[in-house]
Amino acid sequence: HTGSHLFKEVLLGILRYKTVIYVTHQVEFLPEADLILVMKDGKITQAGKYNDILDSGTDFMELVGAHTDALSNVDSYETSNALSEKPTTNQEKEVTNDEEKPEKDSGKPRGQLVQEEEREKGKVGFTVYQKYMALAYGGAVIPLILLVQILFQVLSIGSNYWMTWVTPVSKDVEPPVSGFTLILVYVALAIASSFCILVRALLVAMTGLKMATELFTQMHLRIFRASMSFFDATPTGRILNRASTDQSVADLRLPGQFAYVAIASINILGIIGVMVQVAWQVLFIFIPVVAACAWYRQYYISAARELARLAGISRSPLVHHFSETLSGITTIRSFDQEPRFHGDIMRLSDRLSRLRFYSIGAMEWLCFRMELLSTMAFAISLVILVSAPEGVINPSFAG
Repeated sequence: HTGSHLFKEVLLGILRYKTVIYVTHQVEFLPEADLILVMKDGKITQAGKYNDILDSGTDFMELVGAHTDALSNVDSYETSNALSEKPTTNQEKEVTNDEEKPEKDSGKPRGQLVQEEEREKGKVGFTVYQKYMALAYGGAVIPLILLVQILFQVLSIGSNYWMTWVTPVSKDVEPPVSGFTLILVYVALAIASSFCILVRALLVAMTGLKMATELFTQMHLRIFRASMSFFDATPTGRILNRASTDQSVADLRLPGQFAYVAIASINILGIIGVMVQVAWQVLFIFIPVVAACAWYRQYYISAARELARLAGISRSPLVHHFSETLSGITTIRSFDQEPRFHGDIMRLSDRLSRLRFYSIGAMEWLCFRMELLSTMAFAISLVILVSAPEGVINPSFAG
């Protein structure tokens, strides 16, 4: 009948590789079960396999005896079904054997469905950055952002040079241009610099929005088109972590951090260029300072990268546990399991907090040393400028 057909085709067929929990009073389906729990008065009275419980001679045996007719019907159905399928061709037998081979030959355990979340190791390759930047208009906007920032830096340095050149050293010296021209050119340079900042901010915001939208769209298309086995093997918290925390980083942090790296690099190059043009002796300071910064950066990035990855994969179990706890809060309270679930979520939260603390501590370690190096470089540069003979360095350029 319909129940037997569904049991054979669905539970024993389509879902044969999945864990199935079914509640039933139809004992004709129990011989196929791996584990049987017999309930009576709201309690589990027996647990085990079908033959073991049947041989124990308890109430379960009487229940099975009441369904002898149903069991015989199922057995007759299996016999007739086997006879009808007996004349199979050699090709069908080969296909069946091929399908059964992986189950026999594969020595891998099939009990664990959900695997641990994998994490990358080592440095992030340039290909990853290239693919990320190519998400927005094929990466065509990135050179434009760099060009606007370079133009802003040139205008900023040019305004300082302009004020240095046109400002008289003393009251007795005649200024090369009038006061109106001085103000007009300076205001024009300031307006042009402000316009560059506006264009840069718009381009960064537009590019970041496009990148985040592309990542969001691709992620959801893959989730919606994934097979059911993906959702069986992937915890909900892992998917929520990708769609919430990781997507939030792509929306808010990554565009600003990429822009900050580009802006800071161009600013540093401009400052070094001006200082070398004024007093080339500062190169003897910058070279060891840059070497020390590179060494500290390499020393820091190895640990910080792994800490960030560990924190990322430690967040998924916490989100998954919290969502599953909310969905099953009624059952948890019914069995008085609040302390156990509270302890689990606190343990997962402590693990994530510990990794975040280590990550922030490593960042502070690097920041302290970078500040120390920059302070030392500034102090030595100041000593060189102050101790230089009179007339060697223009005071305006030194300022």
